[in-house]
Amino acid sequence: MSDAAQPTAAEVRAAAEAIKTALDRHLAAVERRSGEDDPAVLEAFNQLAAAAEVYDELLYDRYDEVTPFEIPGAEELPPYAGPEEPHAISVLIRRDYAVAEPQRLLAQAQRVEAAEYSAAGGLAEDAAGTVPGALGILFGEFEPDEIASRHKEFGLEEGDSTLWVTATDEAPEAGEWLETPFEHIDPQQTVCRFDVSAVFDEEDDEGDEDEEGAGDDEGDGEEADEDEDLEFVEDEGLEPLDSEK
Repeated sequence: MSDAAQPTAAEVRAAAEAIKTALDRHLAAVERRSGEDDPAVLEAFNQLAAAAEVYDELLYDRYDEVTPFEIPGAEELPPYAGPEEPHAISVLIRRDYAVAEPQRLLAQAQRVEAAEYSAAGGLAEDAAGTVPGALGILFGEFEPDEIASRHKEFGLEEGDSTLWVTATDEAPEAGEWLETPFEHIDPQQTVCRFDVSAVFDEEDDEGDEDEEGAGDDEGDGEEADEDEDLEFVEDEGLEPLDSEK
């Protein structure tokens, strides 16, 4: 970047002040939060993220330095460009599971199938005899949120999940998008997004291990100093919104 295009020291300082203001607003919103998904907290979070991003860019352009800040999801979604006062929203949820215990899955589906046909006074069909058939029965019988909370009972293992809330000016006509429900998602219409992944837990665990390792090294050093004069040292041996059917 040329010197003429570089931000001034005053601009960097102003960006730093903006972060301080955004931090105060975020803390105030958190202290006054009315619930888990308080929109005021979300707005304050987004403002803080935007202020941190501006400061980081100016700091790098002016001084070739970076900050330790990392804003989750900052690069995953483009800036929101939807209606300021949306009259309708769409909630898009994806949850991944691994079929960890097929026999448990089949057994649960067979119980449901037997109970339904017994109540109807008929013979049970064998739809629960295959994994696809069993999945169809269980997801037809239970709400997705109930399956999420009881997934181990059904022989499933949780994978990644994501929830997107998108905004529109008006609600679509009934049945308008049913043939292709996931083809017309505009990221710029996304109001917010929440992701759950084992990757995040692994990153946290790695940080904890590094801290513990550093502590262990310090402890070993202290013990070595204390035992220096000893002739013998003995060893001591991871609800969403309800879906409507």
